[in-house]
Amino acid sequence: MHTTTFAYSEPVTASYNEARMTPVSDAGQQVQSVQVQVQPTTWAHDYGDYWGTTVTAFEVLEPHSRLVLRARCTVEVGDQPVPDAMVGWTVLGGDEVLDTFAAFLADTETTQVPDDVAALALDAAGGLDPRDAAEAICLAVRDRLDYVPGVTTAHTPAGVAWEARQGVCQDMAHLCAGALRSVGIPARYVSGYVHPRPDAPVGATVEGESHAWVEWWVGGWYGYDPTNRRPAGRDHIVLGRGREYRDVAPLVGVYAGAAGSVLDVTVEITRLR
Repeated sequence: MHTTTFAYSEPVTASYNEARMTPVSDAGQQVQSVQVQVQPTTWAHDYGDYWGTTVTAFEVLEPHSRLVLRARCTVEVGDQPVPDAMVGWTVLGGDEVLDTFAAFLADTETTQVPDDVAALALDAAGGLDPRDAAEAICLAVRDRLDYVPGVTTAHTPAGVAWEARQGVCQDMAHLCAGALRSVGIPARYVSGYVHPRPDAPVGATVEGESHAWVEWWVGGWYGYDPTNRRPAGRDHIVLGRGREYRDVAPLVGVYAGAAGSVLDVTVEITRLR
């Protein structure tokens, strides 16, 4: 269960928001049930955005001093499928791939990496096929970055995190996506959750984490978690995929009023079997 709470210092008159808190259903996971509740709310509507993420758009058109968004989901997660056929560098550089995956080969201001990161990626990929090169690039980037919360935000450009050599999962995903794209490997940013204790007893509720990782395409999409230096697995739940964080932010919105706000976010995960 993902709960987001805004507490305002005084009542605000209206609020306009978009939430991306419904996990995707695909070959690696199936959503069994989902319930997104907003209190208070005037109206809400679900739709699928350009990137294939379910969005809950809602408005609150009455004075309120507190806004609570709660998403409760049951998801069956399996092993992520491994691409049947790996392609080589010649195919990756061909017109068909460049056209089909243009959005995941072009950088945004957030994922654009400095020249030394592009050089690092090229060096790490040397002599390797695209599949092995992709993992080597992610590890090379991760090994040069310390995991330090509070240094960056979700919108920090990759170059700024690289200069500090510090960041969190969003920074590592942005840097790895940019590094992969710099050598011609399509890469997308993944937003979701990770179970911090995959060995937790069945039925035990633990404090989970919002998380970010990458997927690369080398004949098929494959997820990799650079923060934890391993492939995405059964303890990863995908909420959405895009070019960067802004495409899949769990909650974006504005409110009308001069009040300040305090944000509180909790994630609880329970293994059911």
